[in-house]
Amino acid sequence: MRQLVLAGVVFAMLVVAGCKSVYYSTMEAFGSEKRDILNSRLVDARDSQKQAQQQFKTTMQRFKELTGFQGGDLESKYNTLKGQYDSCESRSKAVSSRINSLDEVAKDLFTEWRSELAQYQDDKLRAASERKLEDTRAKYRDVLASMKRAEASMQPVLAKFHDQVLFLKHNLNASALDSLHASTAGIESDVSSLIREMEASIAETDKFIATLK
Repeated sequence: MRQLVLAGVVFAMLVVAGCKSVYYSTMEAFGSEKRDILNSRLVDARDSQKQAQQQFKTTMQRFKELTGFQGGDLESKYNTLKGQYDSCESRSKAVSSRINSLDEVAKDLFTEWRSELAQYQDDKLRAASERKLEDTRAKYRDVLASMKRAEASMQPVLAKFHDQVLFLKHNLNASALDSLHASTAGIESDVSSLIREMEASIAETDKFIATLK
C-alpha cells in the first residue's frame, strides 16, 4: 500500500513538472520568457494586494457603520457585513494564491539562470551575469518577504472580523452592537497596521518591477 501511495506521489510530481515544462515552452513560443512571466505575476500579486487592501478598508467601514446603527432592518445590515467579510476572506486567499504562483516562477527563473551561467565562454560576461543574478535574487527576496508580512497581517484581522460576524449572527440586538462598538477600536488599529504593511509591500513590488524593465 505504501509503495502505491509513493508511486502516486511521484507520478503526480512528474505530471506537474511536465505541465510546467509545456507551459513555459508554449509561452516562449509566443515570445514570453520566464522573466516576462515573472513580471506579469508580480503585477498580478501587487494588484491582488491592492484589491485586498481596499476590501479590508470597506469591511472595517461597514463595522463602524453598524456600531452607530439607530434602528431599522438590522438583519439586512448584518447580511451586508457578512458579505463584506466573505469578500475579505476571498481576497485574502487570492493574495496567497498570487504569491505562491509568483514564487514558483521566480524559483524556476533563478534555477535556469544559474544553470545557464556554465554556457558562457567569456569569463567577464559570465561574472557580470552572475552578479546580476545575485542582485536580482536579493531584491526579489526582499519583495517576497514584504508580501509575506502583509499576507500574515491579514490573518489576525480576518479572525477578529470572523468572531464579530459570528457573534452578531446569533445576537442581532442592541447588546450585541454595544459589544461590537467596544471592540471596534482594537480592530481598526489592526486594520491600520495591515494597510501600512500592504502599502509597503506594494511600493516594494513596484520598485522591483521597475528594475525588470
